[in-house]
Amino acid sequence: MKPAARYLAVLLLTPALRAQTVTLDPVAVTAARAAQPAAAVPFSLAILGGDTLRATPAVTLDGALRSVPGFSLFRRSDSLTANPTAQGVSLRGLGPSGASRSLVLLDGVPLNDPFGGWVIWSKVPRESLAGAELVRGGGATAWGNAALGGVVQLLTEKKPSNLIGYKAPAASGGRLAATAGDFSTRSVELALSQSAGPGTLELSGRDFATDGFNLVAAENRGPVDIAAWSRHHWMAARWTQPVGENATLTVTGRTFAEARGNGTPYQQNSSRENLGSVALTARPDKNFSWTALAYAQDQTFSSTFSSVNATRTAETPASDQFAVPASALGAAWTGSWTHSGDARTSAGVDFRRVRGETRENFTFSAGDFTRQRVAGGTQEFAGLFALHERALAPDWHLTLGARLDDWREADGHRRETDRATGAVLRDDHYADRDGLEFSPSAGLVWTPAPAWRVRAAAQQAFRRPTLNELYRPFRAGNVITEANADLQTERVTSTELGADYTHGTLTLGSALFWNELHDAVGNVTIAHGPGTFPIVGFIPAGGTGRERLNLDRLRVRGLELTAGWRPTPALSFDVAYLYDDALVRRATLAPALVGKRLAQVPRHGATLGASWRTGRLTLTPRVRVIGRQFEDDENLLILGTAVIADLGASCSLGRGEVFLTIENLGNARVETGRSTDGIVNTGTPRLALAGFRSAW
Repeated sequence: MKPAARYLAVLLLTPALRAQTVTLDPVAVTAARAAQPAAAVPFSLAILGGDTLRATPAVTLDGALRSVPGFSLFRRSDSLTANPTAQGVSLRGLGPSGASRSLVLLDGVPLNDPFGGWVIWSKVPRESLAGAELVRGGGATAWGNAALGGVVQLLTEKKPSNLIGYKAPAASGGRLAATAGDFSTRSVELALSQSAGPGTLELSGRDFATDGFNLVAAENRGPVDIAAWSRHHWMAARWTQPVGENATLTVTGRTFAEARGNGTPYQQNSSRENLGSVALTARPDKNFSWTALAYAQDQTFSSTFSSVNATRTAETPASDQFAVPASALGAAWTGSWTHSGDARTSAGVDFRRVRGETRENFTFSAGDFTRQRVAGGTQEFAGLFALHERALAPDWHLTLGARLDDWREADGHRRETDRATGAVLRDDHYADRDGLEFSPSAGLVWTPAPAWRVRAAAQQAFRRPTLNELYRPFRAGNVITEANADLQTERVTSTELGADYTHGTLTLGSALFWNELHDAVGNVTIAHGPGTFPIVGFIPAGGTGRERLNLDRLRVRGLELTAGWRPTPALSFDVAYLYDDALVRRATLAPALVGKRLAQVPRHGATLGASWRTGRLTLTPRVRVIGRQFEDDENLLILGTAVIADLGASCSLGRGEVFLTIENLGNARVETGRSTDGIVNTGTPRLALAGFRSAW
């Protein structure tokens, strides 16, 4: 069986692959953009099988991924209630923000928003996922911009007949899952596959809705606060067909729509997207294979924001972001060569072009918005990379890589007009910018004994600020944040040292990591209301003015520990702990922040999970601990420690199962936000869902 086929077969057939930074899976595809033994990957690699993701007691996919140490969203809320602009991915607390510092992929196509960098998790299938790979602190040499903190790749199931070299006849089948539960939460997801001549047609879709729950803590809640509801649906189609004897063509299309309420009557947002991709995979001979991919994405987004009075009896519109059209075009070619002595080389080129623009009304007065803003631009990235791995000795494995990226920004603009008169109040056109970035990496794996694996790795990576960070100021409540078209490129040097031990049913893993992030983009507090201030203008009482600025140097260092034990085939335990020391070390433009902890990064976090099967019944409890963290850059607003217990239960019925998921079993208070005027937001309360799934 070919490496790609072997990899997918393991994901599809293994009933419960647990998330570990060890060699539990023979092949990984994300770290080097090509199939390679997981044991040879020098960076922290976590692999979760599709069955594990479905069994994890979490309503959302991003909630399930939180079982992996170091994975989090920008805030503590997951995509069940979080505004899409707050769904940026953070790995190991590397300067979390709405604009992800980590790249998220679905079958090799970026999921990061073209305009803002965040990830809309609700457009990802869960029932038809083969698995997920998380490369923490690595992968930037293969993927370039946006992979500064690491890479998360989600892989969908593919029928064996679609794989090169697999000659079994095509088969038809499908998956169906339906759930219903608290807060009128309900969903249906369906995936079908049908052989048609030499090819296979796969159709899938989901419809989801929830009436939601209130986001404001009970002691702060007022008449204006309502439940945060959401609705979304998507449909996808994929056609796979052999091309000649040694190639496979895959054509994919997806359409997605979502609407959300964000906790008050006025605050809502909606998203729409259409995406198409074409991939061609070929293996001309046994020592060489290549993949070519092209994709196009077109989307629009809208969102409204308000400020709420002190008694929370009324809200005043703050902005109406009525349209954010954005598009992305991309293409990539990757080749993989196998040399004598099991040495491997992967190399390739890629290109991505994004364009986006915000169109919004702001400055509400006398019952209407008085001003309109149009701001945006274009970004282009072209990269060339190569990675080579080889055995230096029977117990030593070396990986070296290098990447060169050429980037360009053009048509940056910000135009503001008076809505009543049409008078132009501001008309900025920013000079085009470009640059060349070099991203090297190196890793070494030592296997001193069959049970041990010791690894060391380092990389340099970069990220350009998103169009949203460069050109769009915004107001959320009484927090006003100004954009900055002069933001510099973020650069990081990442190093880690890890050791893994496997003996029988016991697995232990550890990793020390150290990141030096230079010119990190942060939302820096520059004024407190009430009053009128330079840059941010008028700030009401209790409000805050911020500007996006480059912080000279952040230091993010820490320790990851993982353990897994399977005393019997029916019983397993997994535990993970993350210590994360994330500090501002130098900030010329904001010296008061030096020594402060990064906002939204807890120092301690842990998960404890188990799986117990008896007869037809399987129980999957999980406990998550989120340490104390700060809401703001000045470390004045504290979010308390939270301990959340979740429980999953399923009963197998032939080819299907019925299941129960209870998230936050103890109804723990999870503080997700705190404002300067003392208003606290909270996360998911106790939420129970029951459902069934079947496969045929």
